[in-house]
Amino acid sequence: MTEINGIWDVKAKDFPQTATTAAKLKFLLNYAILAPSSHNTQPWRFQITANAIYLYADRTRLLPIADPQGRELIISCGAALFNLRMAIRHFGYMEKITTFPEPEKPDLLACIELGEHLQPSTDDDLLFRAIPRRHTNRHDYQDWDIPETFFKWLQKDASQEGGYLHVVKNGTVRRTITDLVAEADHLQMADANYRSELATWMRPSNSKSHDGIPVYAHGIDEYFDFTTPLFALVLRNINMGDSVAEHSRKLLENSPAIIVLATETDTPSDWLAIGQALERVLLRGQVVGLSTSFLNQPIQVPELRSQLSQLLDCCAYPQIILRLGFGVEVKPTPRRSVDEVMSSSLLV
Repeated sequence: MTEINGIWDVKAKDFPQTATTAAKLKFLLNYAILAPSSHNTQPWRFQITANAIYLYADRTRLLPIADPQGRELIISCGAALFNLRMAIRHFGYMEKITTFPEPEKPDLLACIELGEHLQPSTDDDLLFRAIPRRHTNRHDYQDWDIPETFFKWLQKDASQEGGYLHVVKNGTVRRTITDLVAEADHLQMADANYRSELATWMRPSNSKSHDGIPVYAHGIDEYFDFTTPLFALVLRNINMGDSVAEHSRKLLENSPAIIVLATETDTPSDWLAIGQALERVLLRGQVVGLSTSFLNQPIQVPELRSQLSQLLDCCAYPQIILRLGFGVEVKPTPRRSVDEVMSSSLLV
């Protein structure tokens, strides 16, 4: 079994039922670290005390060009927080969560404790079991329709976490979003600093760094791993905006639906909340076999984000663009281990 699969193959039966609270909390992090993140940066840090987990934004993993405010960084941490919530419930506890518990420490995003015992709901259990099976799928999707009732379910999921979910299936709005994604690709790829940042997170499949985007995630056969340094060099030095935009356009045109997650305001609290909404939606899709991938480029360009907001006319701040469809099973991307994402001040 590969190390990648070892991280993803966490077994619920290994939960240390009779161990200390700190040992239980550490085990639960095996599910938190399976959350998605921009460029697979995994921008979270955890500190465990005798009775609590503290979730921190790891600014050393910020994408200063694509995400200068740390908006997507905190969204990613929110997704990890949601996984942690579902794991706590699965193992028979209610979660006790305080977000931004110390205002003077803005990177301390949440304090998580085990609450009273409870019996997990069937729905919580379905979402929990989807955590190790959820993988971003950047490949083509089948042209199969998605029932309207399922989108209403996703909207309810987003609303439950304090967000809004806008569904785009056909018509002018869909074509305009596709154009915005292509325009964002052109703008970003014309920026040498953006290309350099993206190249920094490209990885060969056998990388020991346990993060970043391996070549196979882009549909490139692992046989061509040896070309990764060359590809990164070309990416840094050549504006491939036309080909990247065309690829994005084809992905969107061949996806049954696009969804946009949004919030009424645009604060770190909103970002953490929409991250939890995002993961709930992603896991819901996984439950029924749906694949998803991100096309957030227009949201990363302020003027295009404003255009997207006006286009949807439903909420002020779009946060995430996803495409949905039915795709083939894909290999998961690497994850850092629990020990790699914990601070040294672990107390057990």
